[in-house]
Amino acid sequence: MALHVFSGYPPIPYLNPVRDFLFQRISAVAVGAALCGLLLSAGPAATAAASPAADWEKYATPKADSIVVYKSARLLQLRRNGQVIRSYHVALGRHPTGQKLEEGDGRTPEGTYFIDKRDMASKYHLALHISYPEKADIARAAAAGVSPGGNILIHGEPNILNDEGKSHLLKDWTAGCIALKNRDVDEIWRLVDDGTTVNIYP
Repeated sequence: MALHVFSGYPPIPYLNPVRDFLFQRISAVAVGAALCGLLLSAGPAATAAASPAADWEKYATPKADSIVVYKSARLLQLRRNGQVIRSYHVALGRHPTGQKLEEGDGRTPEGTYFIDKRDMASKYHLALHISYPEKADIARAAAAGVSPGGNILIHGEPNILNDEGKSHLLKDWTAGCIALKNRDVDEIWRLVDDGTTVNIYP
Protein backbone atom coordinates (compact mmCIF):
# COMPACT_ATOMS: atom_id res chain seq x y z
CA MET A 1 0.00 0.00 0.00
CA ALA A 2 1.34 3.43 -1.00
CA LEU A 3 1.56 6.04 1.70
CA HIS A 4 0.28 9.54 0.81
CA VAL A 5 1.39 12.40 2.99
CA PHE A 6 -0.79 15.54 2.88
CA SER A 7 1.17 18.64 3.81
CA GLY A 8 -1.68 21.21 3.51
CA TYR A 9 0.31 23.51 1.13
CA PRO A 10 0.07 23.87 -2.67
CA PRO A 11 3.01 22.54 -4.62
CA ILE A 12 5.89 24.95 -5.26
CA PRO A 13 5.98 25.90 -8.97
CA TYR A 14 9.11 25.24 -10.94
CA LEU A 15 11.12 28.48 -11.40
CA ASN A 16 12.69 29.09 -14.79
CA PRO A 17 14.78 32.34 -14.75
CA VAL A 18 15.21 32.48 -18.53
CA ARG A 19 11.50 32.05 -19.18
CA ASP A 20 10.58 34.69 -16.60
CA PHE A 21 13.08 37.21 -18.00
CA LEU A 22 11.76 36.77 -21.53
CA PHE A 23 8.19 37.13 -20.34
CA GLN A 24 8.97 40.43 -18.62
CA ARG A 25 10.75 41.81 -21.69
CA ILE A 26 7.91 40.81 -24.04
CA SER A 27 5.35 42.37 -21.70
CA ALA A 28 7.27 45.67 -21.58
CA VAL A 29 7.51 45.82 -25.38
CA ALA A 30 3.80 45.12 -25.73
CA VAL A 31 2.88 47.93 -23.31
CA GLY A 32 5.18 50.37 -25.10
CA ALA A 33 3.69 49.50 -28.48
CA ALA A 34 0.19 50.04 -27.14
CA LEU A 35 1.08 53.48 -25.81
CA CYS A 36 2.68 54.47 -29.13
CA GLY A 37 -0.43 53.35 -30.95
CA LEU A 38 -2.60 55.57 -28.75
CA LEU A 39 -0.40 58.64 -29.43
CA LEU A 40 -0.33 58.02 -33.16
CA SER A 41 -4.07 57.54 -33.36
CA ALA A 42 -4.60 60.86 -31.53
CA GLY A 43 -2.90 62.70 -34.40
CA PRO A 44 -1.25 66.19 -34.53
CA ALA A 45 -3.97 67.78 -32.41
CA ALA A 46 -2.93 65.74 -29.38
CA THR A 47 0.73 66.60 -29.94
CA ALA A 48 -0.08 70.31 -30.16
CA ALA A 49 -2.17 70.11 -27.02
CA ALA A 50 0.71 68.48 -25.20
CA SER A 51 3.16 71.19 -26.34
CA PRO A 52 1.37 74.56 -26.52
CA ALA A 53 3.10 77.40 -28.38
CA ALA A 54 4.94 79.89 -26.23
CA ASP A 55 3.35 83.34 -25.85
CA TRP A 56 6.10 85.03 -27.87
CA GLU A 57 5.37 82.67 -30.78
CA LYS A 58 1.64 83.41 -30.65
CA TYR A 59 1.79 87.17 -30.22
CA ALA A 60 5.13 88.32 -31.67
CA THR A 61 4.93 90.63 -34.71
CA PRO A 62 7.37 89.77 -37.52
CA LYS A 63 9.74 92.52 -38.64
CA ALA A 64 8.84 94.72 -41.59
CA ASP A 65 10.65 94.39 -44.90
CA SER A 66 9.49 97.79 -46.21
CA ILE A 67 8.17 101.16 -45.07
CA VAL A 68 5.59 103.03 -47.15
CA VAL A 69 4.70 106.70 -46.56
CA TYR A 70 1.72 108.46 -48.18
CA LYS A 71 2.37 112.15 -47.64
CA SER A 72 -1.10 113.39 -48.60
CA ALA A 73 -2.71 110.97 -46.13
CA ARG A 74 -0.09 111.59 -43.41
CA LEU A 75 0.20 107.80 -43.21
CA LEU A 76 3.18 105.52 -42.60
CA GLN A 77 2.79 101.77 -43.06
CA LEU A 78 5.07 98.92 -42.08
CA ARG A 79 4.73 96.04 -44.53
CA ARG A 80 5.95 92.47 -44.77
CA ASN A 81 5.59 90.46 -47.98
CA GLY A 82 3.26 93.17 -49.26
CA GLN A 83 0.93 92.94 -46.26
CA VAL A 84 0.42 95.88 -43.89
CA ILE A 85 1.40 94.91 -40.34
CA ARG A 86 1.27 98.38 -38.72
CA SER A 87 -0.08 101.85 -39.64
CA TYR A 88 0.71 105.22 -38.03
CA HIS A 89 -0.25 108.87 -38.37
CA VAL A 90 2.74 111.09 -39.16
CA ALA A 91 3.66 114.75 -39.35
CA LEU A 92 5.76 116.07 -42.23
CA GLY A 93 7.85 119.09 -43.14
CA ARG A 94 6.29 122.51 -42.65
CA HIS A 95 5.83 122.78 -46.46
CA PRO A 96 4.67 119.20 -47.13
CA THR A 97 3.43 119.47 -50.73
CA GLY A 98 5.86 118.67 -53.52
CA GLN A 99 9.27 117.05 -53.91
CA LYS A 100 12.14 118.25 -51.76
CA LEU A 101 14.55 120.25 -53.89
CA GLU A 102 16.97 122.05 -51.62
CA GLU A 103 18.22 122.41 -48.10
CA GLY A 104 15.89 124.45 -45.93
CA ASP A 105 12.79 124.25 -48.15
CA GLY A 106 10.82 122.44 -45.42
CA ARG A 107 9.70 119.63 -47.73
CA THR A 108 9.75 115.89 -47.11
CA PRO A 109 11.42 113.95 -49.98
CA GLU A 110 9.54 111.66 -52.36
CA GLY A 111 11.09 108.55 -53.85
CA THR A 112 12.72 105.27 -52.88
CA TYR A 113 15.27 105.25 -50.08
CA PHE A 114 16.36 102.94 -47.26
CA ILE A 115 17.19 103.10 -43.57
CA ASP A 116 20.97 103.53 -43.50
CA LYS A 117 21.55 104.14 -39.77
CA ARG A 118 19.82 104.95 -36.49
CA ASP A 119 20.50 107.39 -33.67
CA MET A 120 19.56 107.01 -30.01
CA ALA A 121 21.36 110.24 -29.08
CA SER A 122 19.61 112.71 -31.40
CA LYS A 123 17.59 115.69 -30.16
CA TYR A 124 14.49 113.56 -30.78
CA HIS A 125 13.22 110.57 -28.81
CA LEU A 126 14.60 108.09 -31.38
CA ALA A 127 15.67 108.63 -34.99
CA LEU A 128 16.09 106.38 -38.04
CA HIS A 129 18.08 108.03 -40.82
CA ILE A 130 16.84 107.83 -44.43
CA SER A 131 19.32 107.58 -47.32
CA TYR A 132 18.36 110.96 -48.83
CA PRO A 133 19.81 112.37 -51.04
CA GLU A 134 20.06 109.65 -53.66
CA LYS A 135 21.55 110.21 -57.15
CA ALA A 136 18.31 111.59 -58.59
CA ASP A 137 17.98 114.08 -55.72
CA ILE A 138 21.59 115.24 -56.13
CA ALA A 139 21.16 115.67 -59.89
CA ARG A 140 17.91 117.62 -59.44
CA ALA A 141 19.50 119.99 -56.96
CA ALA A 142 22.63 120.40 -59.08
CA ALA A 143 20.53 121.37 -62.11
CA ALA A 144 18.92 124.08 -59.98
CA GLY A 145 22.26 125.19 -58.57
CA VAL A 146 21.32 124.44 -54.95
CA SER A 147 22.30 122.02 -52.20
CA PRO A 148 19.94 119.03 -51.83
CA GLY A 149 20.24 119.07 -48.05
CA GLY A 150 20.15 115.92 -45.97
CA ASN A 151 19.64 114.45 -42.50
CA ILE A 152 16.10 113.28 -43.27
CA LEU A 153 14.83 111.15 -40.39
CA ILE A 154 11.91 109.11 -39.17
CA HIS A 155 11.83 110.31 -35.58
CA GLY A 156 9.81 110.86 -32.43
CA GLU A 157 9.04 113.99 -30.44
CA PRO A 158 11.75 116.47 -29.43
CA ASN A 159 13.51 115.59 -26.19
CA ILE A 160 12.95 119.12 -24.89
CA LEU A 161 9.33 120.16 -25.38
CA ASN A 162 7.27 122.84 -23.64
CA ASP A 163 3.49 123.28 -23.72
CA GLU A 164 3.64 125.53 -26.79
CA GLY A 165 5.80 122.99 -28.59
CA LYS A 166 3.36 120.19 -27.79
CA SER A 167 0.55 122.10 -29.50
CA HIS A 168 2.72 122.40 -32.62
CA LEU A 169 2.92 118.59 -32.85
CA LEU A 170 -0.70 118.57 -33.98
CA LYS A 171 0.34 119.87 -37.42
CA ASP A 172 3.23 119.46 -39.88
CA TRP A 173 6.15 120.82 -37.92
CA THR A 174 9.44 119.23 -39.05
CA ALA A 175 12.17 120.63 -41.30
CA GLY A 176 11.46 117.81 -43.80
CA CYS A 177 11.52 114.71 -41.63
CA ILE A 178 8.75 112.22 -40.88
CA ALA A 179 7.67 112.51 -37.24
CA LEU A 180 5.58 110.26 -35.01
CA LYS A 181 4.51 110.00 -31.41
CA ASN A 182 7.13 108.49 -29.13
CA ARG A 183 5.20 105.27 -28.54
CA ASP A 184 4.88 104.77 -32.32
CA VAL A 185 8.55 105.36 -33.11
CA ASP A 186 9.43 102.97 -30.26
CA GLU A 187 7.53 100.23 -32.10
CA ILE A 188 9.02 101.10 -35.49
CA TRP A 189 12.50 101.01 -33.94
CA ARG A 190 11.89 97.39 -32.88
CA LEU A 191 10.21 96.23 -36.09
CA VAL A 192 12.55 97.80 -38.68
CA ASP A 193 16.14 96.79 -39.40
CA ASP A 194 18.80 98.91 -41.07
CA GLY A 195 18.62 98.41 -44.82
CA THR A 196 14.81 98.39 -44.92
CA THR A 197 13.37 100.05 -48.05
CA VAL A 198 11.45 103.32 -47.60
CA ASN A 199 9.02 104.35 -50.36
CA ILE A 200 7.65 107.89 -49.98
CA TYR A 201 4.72 108.87 -52.19
CA PRO A 202 3.08 112.30 -52.72
